[in-house]
Amino acid sequence: MLNLRVMSIAAITPSIKEIELAAEHGGALPSFTAGAHIDVTLGNGMERSYSLLNDPAETHRYQIAVLRDADSRGGSVWMHDQLREADPIASTEPINNFALNEAGETHVLIAGGIGITPLRSMAHRLLALGANFSLHYCARDRQRAAYLSELESQLGQRLHVHLDGGDPARGIDVAALLSKRPPAAHVYVCGPAGLIRSVREAARDWPKGTVHYELFRGAEADIAPRANDHGFEIRLARADKVLAVPADTSILDVLRAHGIKIKTLCKEGVCGTCRVRLLSGQADHRDEVLTDAQREREIQVCVSRAMPGETLVLDL
Repeated sequence: MLNLRVMSIAAITPSIKEIELAAEHGGALPSFTAGAHIDVTLGNGMERSYSLLNDPAETHRYQIAVLRDADSRGGSVWMHDQLREADPIASTEPINNFALNEAGETHVLIAGGIGITPLRSMAHRLLALGANFSLHYCARDRQRAAYLSELESQLGQRLHVHLDGGDPARGIDVAALLSKRPPAAHVYVCGPAGLIRSVREAARDWPKGTVHYELFRGAEADIAPRANDHGFEIRLARADKVLAVPADTSILDVLRAHGIKIKTLCKEGVCGTCRVRLLSGQADHRDEVLTDAQREREIQVCVSRAMPGETLVLDL
């Protein structure tokens, strides 16, 4: 864990605060790459993931932005109401489940609302590389679009703003944008689950590994247990145990009930924390983090399950 201190807090929209963090006793911080996040331990005991939005070339600070969420389970409210300048706070070192593929020739960045944060860091990096890229920023209106003026000045014609006034039908036409893939192009999207679904659907024919996505906040309705879920068994290879997973219970809850500790944060399949090595068995992957290649050898036990008739063998 890193011992950090809050250097500044600034309201950048009526509902978003930018928080600048530095090493508690000064000095350089561990480096990070564009798209990375840190898992922050809050004063109320909760842990939350926040994307780093500043230039990856900076080593003296981490910048995050926190949206005050009316449906918050306590994380964003605590960050807005309780955190103060000069407060100490702990976090993990940077973790990147949403990295740029810098070998790509063209990069299409699509941000929805507070999902702008990791893509702002990506824009810093792509500008430094002199890369060919565009950023599509979707928001309700200018007042809610964090960093919009700065991005307009920084990116010029690379920036495309889509203000829908609260009606998604008036917003970005993802299907048209991604209907033709430029040579060696990659697309990156962060924002609401609906936007991510639209991008994944529009780019379904793009080559594997060229569509990158990250949910800023879990959408429970999209990853809730399905009505036709069934029970199955998991085998713990190292413990030499077989455990039953009921239809209405997650693998994570079964493991914890048997005294097996698994680190988690979101419990919604969007943070990547509770991944476990999958040795065999066909999984029904329901997370929003793992790549296709990772899904061949890993599983997020908070949301994913076994396919019908399968037993999952886990490296536990």
